[in-house]
Order: sequence, then C-alpha cells, then structure tokens
Amino acid sequence: MPLKKSVGNMYDFVTHTWSPVRGKCKHDCSYCYMKKWGDLPPMHIDEKDLMVDLGADRFIFVGHAVDLFADDVPAEWIEKVLWRCREYPTNKYLFQSKNPARFTEFLDKFPPSVVFGTTIETNRTTYVESKAPSYMERAEAIGEMEELVEGCETIVTIEPIYDFDLDPLVEIIVIAKPTWINIGADSKGHGLPEPSKEQIVKLIETLDSKMEVRKKNNLKRILNS
Repeated sequence: MPLKKSVGNMYDFVTHTWSPVRGKCKHDCSYCYMKKWGDLPPMHIDEKDLMVDLGADRFIFVGHAVDLFADDVPAEWIEKVLWRCREYPTNKYLFQSKNPARFTEFLDKFPPSVVFGTTIETNRTTYVESKAPSYMERAEAIGEMEELVEGCETIVTIEPIYDFDLDPLVEIIVIAKPTWINIGADSKGHGLPEPSKEQIVKLIETLDSKMEVRKKNNLKRILNS
C-alpha cells in the first residue's frame, strides 16, 4: 500500500502508514483487519510503492497491512524496505511484529529512529487463532531489543484485548520490558471473548506501577460499560 495518512483506529502517535510488502500473512490471525478484503493474493513486494517519497519528520508505521517479519517474508524484501527508510532519516518508524525475534537478523540495517513493537493479546493460548510465535517468545524477543539497538524504544500492544488471567499476563509483559504499553479493544465486531471492565481497570492499575500505560480510544467501549 502507498504511504497514507493515519486514520481510524490507528495509534495516535503514528502520522502515516506504509506497507510495500503485502498479501496473505503466514500468521493468519483470526481477527486480522485485512481479511475484510476476502482472499488475499500471495505475499509480494510492490516495487512502485517501495520507491514512494516518505517525506520528513513523520512517524510511519511500516508494514501495517502484513507482518513484515513473518518467517516467509524474504530477507531481501525486508532489506529493501529498511534501506528505503534509511533514505529518510528524519522520520521515526514503527516496526511491529508477532515474530520480533527476527528483528535481530537486521540490526545493522534499521533507520536511526525506531520503535520496535509486538502484540500480546492475552496469556491464554486457547483463545487466539494464530500461527504466530507464542506470547512468551514474543515477550522475550522484544525484551532484548533495547540492549541490542541503542536509543530505540519498544512497545507491547494488548489489542484486541482478550479475556485474561491477571498475574500470568503481567508476568509476560514484565518480561517484555516495553518502554510503554498500549491497550485497546476489538473495534471490528469480531465477537471476541473480552474481559470485564473491572479486569481491565485492575490490569491498568497493576501495569501503571511498572511502566507507562496508554489507553486507545476504542477501549472506552468496555471501560464505559
């Protein structure tokens, strides 16, 4: 997808989104918003979109339409995307993946101002239909990034938040050691097994004593219920 201004239920700190690699993602998460388009084509890189002008002083979510670091994305494609980002060093870039361990393959190729992120929707393995690495694998991998990439920030996103067990979920998040955490609800009407208002309030209170917590606007649907 070409560079677009961030709209809708996106992070409020992101100004633009850009995904020159797209198609059917190996992780095949059941709630993926890209599935609204029906059957997706095979994974591919759009060379025309790759050469778009990324501008200056923007905060760009790279790979919002697919997991750029899934195991089946060729390293050559990832390197091309990172090379293009490096051409615009005044921008800040978000790279979010459910396979953050693969970030380490490209440590010397990322642009200078980067936020690394991962998604951890719950601690319960029976809820989320996905072929992505486990929550603990994601947490351990993202927890290493601040030491491996000088000056980077890391985030964990709990969105869409599923029903959870407080202590086990907090333990996973603490292992991830994020700079900050985002919490958001399902905004696409998937009918997911969601936690109660009381559970979310307790989670926020517990995490808030350990790290910065940011609540996405779509969380109001549950908190105001």
